[in-house]
Amino acid sequence: MCRLYGFRSNTRRKVECELIRSQNSLLEQSLEDERGQSNPHGWGLATYELVEPRVVRQAEAAFDSDAFRWESARAYACNVLAHVRRATVGGVRLANTHPFTHGRWLLAHNGNLGAFDAVRPRLLAAMDPRQRAAIHGDTDSEHVFHWLLSIRETDPDGPLLDVVRSGVCQVIEWSEAEDPGAEIALNIILTDGEESVGLRYGRSLWYVERDLVHPCEACDGALHVEEGGTSPYRAVVVASERVTGDEEWTQIPEAMLFHVDRAARFRTESL
Repeated sequence: MCRLYGFRSNTRRKVECELIRSQNSLLEQSLEDERGQSNPHGWGLATYELVEPRVVRQAEAAFDSDAFRWESARAYACNVLAHVRRATVGGVRLANTHPFTHGRWLLAHNGNLGAFDAVRPRLLAAMDPRQRAAIHGDTDSEHVFHWLLSIRETDPDGPLLDVVRSGVCQVIEWSEAEDPGAEIALNIILTDGEESVGLRYGRSLWYVERDLVHPCEACDGALHVEEGGTSPYRAVVVASERVTGDEEWTQIPEAMLFHVDRAARFRTESL
């Protein structure tokens, strides 16, 4: 089922506390989320420091991982994507651990494509051969990732939201045709480091917009932001669960796409 976290700001900021120290950090969610379930089957953390992301992943529980704490402590960026996994489709191994990466692209997924075994041949047949060859694991998530990148390659300058809309709608259509009663849960975040887009479909997803630097509730109000950064400050956090307890989070409506641009402006569109 998994839990995901995406951060975007116009000024570099440490996100350590939201990942490991805050009231409902991703570390806490790996141990027990709001559903009372653990997410022990792997973790991943990606930051954009140059053109392509730096991605660290392990196929073990974040709550048992010193590396997760270390990598969270050094995460200091404008664009961060993190994930803790509860395996549904695909075994517990590194190749199946999120976020998935291809060049400058990243994708994290929270959900389950119940008819994946039946849909997989359709996905592979429709995919660009280079994207098909880039699949290393056996999750529904990674297949959807390379399917979306295949669509992107046909229109590299078009709106990224349209890529996600087109790709997801096709996956939903195939799934319903193969097994009308199968679960379809496709909460995703897709980013190239310049913009982030995603979808709430079948799972909880929340966001918070920040027009001021958020004082850290775990560090007596520390700001954790780069001095001399862009003014005015802007940031958006999108997460499976509300991470902080001292902010007003908003639930993204079901079947709603979202877009976060380089300036950390947030907007939504219907699927």
